[in-house]
Formats: sequence, structure tokens, C-alpha cells
Amino acid sequence: MASSALNCRVVLVGPEVAGNLGATARVMRNMGLSDLVLVSPIADPADQQARQLSTHGEEILDRGRIVAELGEAGADCVMVAGTSARTGGLFRRQSVGPPHEIVPRLIDAMASGPVALVFGPEPRGLTNAEVTRCHYLIHIPTDPAYPALNLGQAVAICLYELRRAWLSQTNLIEPAPGIAPFADQERLFVKLREALEQIHFLYGDKADSLMHAVRHLIGRAQPTPMEVEMLFGLARQLRWIAEQRRTETRP
Repeated sequence: MASSALNCRVVLVGPEVAGNLGATARVMRNMGLSDLVLVSPIADPADQQARQLSTHGEEILDRGRIVAELGEAGADCVMVAGTSARTGGLFRRQSVGPPHEIVPRLIDAMASGPVALVFGPEPRGLTNAEVTRCHYLIHIPTDPAYPALNLGQAVAICLYELRRAWLSQTNLIEPAPGIAPFADQERLFVKLREALEQIHFLYGDKADSLMHAVRHLIGRAQPTPMEVEMLFGLARQLRWIAEQRRTETRP
């Protein structure tokens, strides 16, 4: 398996459902992670359901380590972030935030060593004692009427946010295309006006006001150079159609 620049460990504490092990391995593979640690798991990574749901993440399950307690799982980590559906109280109101606020801290800490994302068991989540061993607590803002997420879903949300933040900070996301220069847009409007006049969309006293509306519409869209070229092509095609019609109607 190719190595990943994302030096983040996924820690599942006491997982009970084998399918969630497989779902976690799959999304880890999707997001470029490979370091999985299970703390006193009840579910078996070799269970058929775990293998079926891992989908190309079988190697992650095979290489995953099993340890007795949370301290051992993150002993070498420079930062640990837990997850919790519950907030408030003495143990869950400090250093808590949604994924997009906490995850960048993990990204920054990766320069110094491995970091860990910790998820609790399906029925109850992390205990207060386990929460106190985490530097930060991630709370996914779900609907209060039913806040509990499936373990695999929670892992997917956090790892997506982790990869998105990492790509952004390492400048691996393709930059958004810029807006086409004003001069190119002006040339486009000249050609577009000619074409719209030839097909009689612009005519009479309302031609200027209609063209102003067209300019305003395109200008508000802040077209990219590629989009301006596409509109140049549209103008050429309109002029060609108008010329064909004139040729067909000549005696």
C-alpha cells in the first residue's frame, strides 16, 4: 500500500460491530490513511462482515494493531482528538468544536509527529475518563432530535474533513480558475451583440437595454477565460446560423 503523507492514526475504542470495522477500513483507504488501532475490541477484524464492508481496505484490517487501553494506542502521538455526540458538563465543554475547527490543529501537529483521532464504542461513545485523555474533542453538529451517528459515519465525516484540510494546507487542491480579463469580456460583448442583432434578438428601441441586461448577466457570473471562449463560440455559431438563413432566402 502506498504511504500517506497524512500521519494520522484512527483509534477505535471497544468497537462491537464488525461491519463498522470494515466501514472504517474502507474510508481510511479512501482518504489515504493506513494506521488503525483497536482498543480492547469486541468485534473481530477477521469477521466476514468486516471483510465484506472493507472493500479494498482488507490490508488495513490485517495490519491494524490491538491494544489493551487507550494510553497505549496513543502513546507516541503528539496530539489526540476524541469524538463525542454529547457536549457540556465538566469533561465535555472544554476544547470542543466541530470537525472543521479541530482538524486543522491536528494537521499542524503532524509536523512534529503522529496524531490520533479516537472514536468510542457504538452503544455509549467515549467515557469521561477517556475524554480527559484527549487534547481536543470533536462534536459533529447533528440534529438534536437524533444526534447519535453510526460509528462508520462519524469516522467518514472526520476523515473527509481531515483530508480536505490537509489538501488545502498543502496546496494540493487545484486553484479555482480566475475571472477572464476585462478586455476579453469587452471583445466578447462586441461579438455577442453582432450575433444577437443578426438573429434579431436585439432590434429597435430596446436593443441597448436588452444588451445591457445581457452584459450584466454575464458580468455577474464572473466568467472564466474558458467560459468566455465558450461564449465566443456561441456567438460564432449564431452568426453562422443567421448567414445560412439569409442564403436560403435569397432569390
